[in-house]
Amino acid sequence: MKAHLSRRFGASVAETDHHDLWQRSTLSCALVARDASGAQRQADALERWLSGRFPEGYSMERILLSSEDLKP
Repeated sequence: MKAHLSRRFGASVAETDHHDLWQRSTLSCALVARDASGAQRQADALERWLSGRFPEGYSMERILLSSEDLKP
């Protein structure tokens, strides 16, 4: 799953919880875009893919940060 998300969407992906469970996983993905609308489109596409792949259920949380948000 991590490799597929990385190849298909250009996302950086890490397994961040439930490491020892085969039935469940928590993945964190980072997407980078030139602007907020581009980031939203990428996240929308990723979410559509997940809903098609896992119609029985998944959860997704989005946090959108700009480069200004990351400056100290």
